[in-house]
Amino acid sequence: MIRETALVTGGAGFIGSELTAQLAAAGHRVVVLDSLVTGRRENLDGLPADRVWLVVGDVRDRDAVTSVLRDVSIVFHLACVNLRRAFVAPREANDVNATATLDLLIAARAAGVARFVHVSSSEVYGTACAAAMSEDHPTRPTTTYGASKLAGEAYARAFFATHSFPTVVVRPFNSFGPRAHHEGTSGEVVPRFLLRALAGRELVVFGDGQQTRDFTYVTDTARGILLAGHIQAAAGRTVNIGTGRETSVRMLAEHVAAAADRPDVAVVHADARPGDVSRQCADTTLAGRLLGFTPEVTLEQGLRRLVEWYRVRGVAAGQLLEDEVLRSWETSGGTEAGSVAVRS
Repeated sequence: MIRETALVTGGAGFIGSELTAQLAAAGHRVVVLDSLVTGRRENLDGLPADRVWLVVGDVRDRDAVTSVLRDVSIVFHLACVNLRRAFVAPREANDVNATATLDLLIAARAAGVARFVHVSSSEVYGTACAAAMSEDHPTRPTTTYGASKLAGEAYARAFFATHSFPTVVVRPFNSFGPRAHHEGTSGEVVPRFLLRALAGRELVVFGDGQQTRDFTYVTDTARGILLAGHIQAAAGRTVNIGTGRETSVRMLAEHVAAAADRPDVAVVHADARPGDVSRQCADTTLAGRLLGFTPEVTLEQGLRRLVEWYRVRGVAAGQLLEDEVLRSWETSGGTEAGSVAVRS
């Protein structure tokens, strides 16, 4: 196991901060590169200051990237422009998710990095052709976000094939848990549903609600990413990280209402989000066989944990919803220009 210094791009974001915490707990030194546009300093609060360092910078800044790669043994690349932002800023999504990935690969190889983990997304698949999507499932992304993430994947695989540079591509499915974004153009369905339920507001489902996802608790997602960086046999491979459980958005709303103890909240429907995939569920056979990965937290358990996390914070759900943007793909998101964000 590589147990020296890790670089986590986007490491102050949702998944990135959980991965950083797990790396630190395993004894690694961790350098976090994050622009703090959507990531937050407070996401790293409580981590050991002698093992975790935050460098505020943009992954597109080649000088900054070269600087933080000194003495790094392993790179976990999570920085990206998220799905909603990519709707209105496709060039930015390409610059961060594809071009900056290529530049980071070039710099990491030049720096002698021993392992490079590219964290992609289930969005590269598009809509499922089969009930459970293996890594060999066709990749037909329906959004510029998915297309840009697939381009980043291709660069990572090409560096392995051409240069024998030890890259791994990880495809997390829909993650949820503490520190997930509910606000602005970064808002995700689980935290938005849960805060709305806690505030007694209606849950807004875009489309008919029959679209399905594989909702994975963030501690499981981060653990799968960490394993991908440490299992030598994973080099050159592409691996799904999910639960293998398919849940419709309508059913998710019912689970959220139960977890929040608000069975009275109404569920309403609105026009579908453009490019939304209708079905996704991970085949995690390879993750189990190659990484020894099995999910530990069910959807119901994770939702209860998230309810408790919000309650312990002591901030009213209604107050947290003040920055909510329901139809986030329609906003210019100008305050997030140049963002280096992590999609949950």
